[in-house]
Amino acid sequence: MTQINLDELSHLQAINKKLVTGYHISEQDTVMWQELDQQIDAYRTLFSALGHDLQHDSRGFYYFASDESTPNMGKISRAIALTIYILIEHYANSGKDPMRALFDEVSDLELMQTLVQMNKHLFDQLEIFSGSDLRKDVYLRMVRLGLSREVETGFMLQAPIYRYIDALMEVNEETYIGEDE
Repeated sequence: MTQINLDELSHLQAINKKLVTGYHISEQDTVMWQELDQQIDAYRTLFSALGHDLQHDSRGFYYFASDESTPNMGKISRAIALTIYILIEHYANSGKDPMRALFDEVSDLELMQTLVQMNKHLFDQLEIFSGSDLRKDVYLRMVRLGLSREVETGFMLQAPIYRYIDALMEVNEETYIGEDE
């Protein structure tokens, strides 16, 4: 069994608190991210003993694996996935590189209102009826999960959003395979 020196894990409490709430620690969380990066083996061993599966994504973030990618994913996850999908579509339709725009563009209230209006039938199903609802019910939750950060004029997506992009790509791939059969 690996020996863990808890004195070397100076941010253990803060890291644990963030991760157990579903937060994704990314490079913008400089101190916690650096400690995880430098002490990954100790943290994996410790969290595994506590029943958690610490994951490191090479795109720059850490999180606890959960079985949230099931068909019964929660309303919040569905709302986040829908928002990401619609943002990608919106940027592509605007002639922008959607992947670059996802991380470079600020999602402000005006954009949120536009997205909700143009996709009313989809957002209605999630009880999101305005840009303000999208801000409150999706973007502020993304901040609490470390998927986005709030800036002066709106919100900027962060690297952990790739988990949703990966899931959307997987669903898209399964859809095309299903159509071919």
